[in-house]
Amino acid sequence: MTDNEILSLMRVTPPQGQRALFDKYYSYVYSIVNRIISGFGSPDDSEECVIDVFASVMMKLRPDDECSLKSYIGAVARNAAISMRRSLAAKTGRNISADEESMAEIADEEDIERNTDKSETSELLLNKVSELGPPDSIIIIQKYYYDKSSNEIAEMVGLNPTAVRMRCGRAMKRLKKLLVADGITL
Repeated sequence: MTDNEILSLMRVTPPQGQRALFDKYYSYVYSIVNRIISGFGSPDDSEECVIDVFASVMMKLRPDDECSLKSYIGAVARNAAISMRRSLAAKTGRNISADEESMAEIADEEDIERNTDKSETSELLLNKVSELGPPDSIIIIQKYYYDKSSNEIAEMVGLNPTAVRMRCGRAMKRLKKLLVADGITL
């Protein structure tokens, strides 16, 4: 199930959407939390933190926003685990140095800033494609996103394959002009 499908399900039937979110991201959240808390707490502490992460996400996530769930949930999990690690360290009297080698493990390998930029660019591109209107937007999405042939697209939009190719070429030129007008160069 994709992030957009989960968000859509959360809008229509929140309990089912929340369950789908939990099912998809439980292992991801648990691995982040366990990696950070490891050596400071018990498996019960990790499980408690995972539950806190999902409770926070369920309460604060607005399903109307189109966002990268993986990035959002990963950030919430990382922050909650760091907070729990600090509180566990305070209880046991262990000090955590920012220079400690194990703190390097906290850094996530995912580049959230790059993913956000990529997501925003994709959203902008889809908005510009939709501005072209049907059938041009359908042709471009089917050709470049779903990798459909001109013959397959022709059947969908009720044109012949030659007309589909011509419309696609013209639509790409119009799309490029729309993007350049917004200051985006390819």
